[in-house]
Amino acid sequence: MISANRRWLTALSLIVLALLAGCQVEANDPPPAPSAAPASISTWYDIYFSDPNSPSAETLRGGPDQYLAGAIRQARLSVDVAAYDLDLWSIRDALIDAHRRGVTIRMVTDSDNLDNREIQDLKEAGIPVLGDRRESLMHDKFTIIDSQDVWTGSLNLTINSAYRNDDNLVHIRSAELARDYTAEFEEMFVDDRFGLGSPANTAYPILDVDGTSLEVYFSPDDGVQRQIVRLIQSAQESIQFMAYSFTSDEIAEALLERAASGVVVTGVLEEEQTHSNEGTEYDRLRAAGLDVRLDGNPDNLHHKVIIIDGKTVITGSYNFSKNAEIRNDENLLVIHNSAIAARFQEEFRRVFNLGRR
Repeated sequence: MISANRRWLTALSLIVLALLAGCQVEANDPPPAPSAAPASISTWYDIYFSDPNSPSAETLRGGPDQYLAGAIRQARLSVDVAAYDLDLWSIRDALIDAHRRGVTIRMVTDSDNLDNREIQDLKEAGIPVLGDRRESLMHDKFTIIDSQDVWTGSLNLTINSAYRNDDNLVHIRSAELARDYTAEFEEMFVDDRFGLGSPANTAYPILDVDGTSLEVYFSPDDGVQRQIVRLIQSAQESIQFMAYSFTSDEIAEALLERAASGVVVTGVLEEEQTHSNEGTEYDRLRAAGLDVRLDGNPDNLHHKVIIIDGKTVITGSYNFSKNAEIRNDENLLVIHNSAIAARFQEEFRRVFNLGRR
C-alpha cells in the first residue's frame, strides 16, 4: 500500500512539474506584437485620420497607410489602385508582396507621377501601371480589394499625405460599392477613357450598407457639384467644411444661402491655396460674416470634407473647384451616418481650433 501511494505521489509530482514547466516556457516566450487599435469599432467601416502633430509622425510609421498596407497584404484575389501619386514604401512593398503571392494588381495614376521611384518599382516587379497621358489630372484616390472592400478619402498614397498633411482615409466593406468603384477603375485601366471620355454608368449611385445610405459620384461625368449643392441646401442646423482648394462660386453661394437662413456655417481653408488660387471663396465667405479660418498646419490641410447637420459626411478626392468639376477624374462619397459624422466633427474641431482668422 505504501509503495502504491509513493508511486501515485511520484506520478502526480511529475504531472505538476510538467505543467509548471509548460507555464515557464509560455512565460519566457516573447509577447505577441501589439496590433494597431482600429480607428472605429464596426463590422463594415473604418475611419482614419493623419496626425501631423503626433510624435510618431516624424518616424513616418504608424499613419493611416499602415491599415491600407495591412489590408493589401491580406488580399486573396485582386487589388485595384487609382492613385494620383504614390511614394509610400508601405504601400509599394505591400503591393509587390501581394503580386508575388499571385494576387492580381492593377494601377492607374497621373502621368506626371509615373517617374516616381516607388511607381517604377511596381512596374519593375511586373505590376501593370497606366498613366492618364493628358494635361488634366487623374486625381482619384481609391483602392478596391477582392471586389468587396473600398478604401477612399482625401489621402494620397504619399508621405506628405499620411504624415504631414491633414487627411482622411475611409474603408467600407460593400460588394455593391466595390462594383461602382471597379466600373470607374476599368473605364480608365481597361477602356483607356479618362476625364470627359468617362461615361456616367454608376450601377449603384445610391446604396444601403447595414442601414446606412451611401451616395457615389464620379467626376466629370456625374455632375458632382450639383450633388454637393443639393446636399448643402438640405442643411437645417449646421455645415462644417474643410477645403484644400475652394473656388466654386456655386458651392459658396449655397453656403451663403443656408447661412442667411440661420444655418451655422463654419469652415477651414488651406492657407497656401487661398493665397495662390485666383477666385478663392475665402474673402467672400468672411465678408458675409461666416466664421471661416485659414489652417494652422505648416504643411497642408488636404481634406475635401463637408459635414451637414452632424449626420452626413461628404469626402473623397473632389476639391471644390472648376477643374475638379469639368476636367479631372475625381471620386466623391456621401455617407449618411451620425456616428461617422461625429468622427469627422472631431477632426474638424481639431483643425478649426488650430486655424486663424
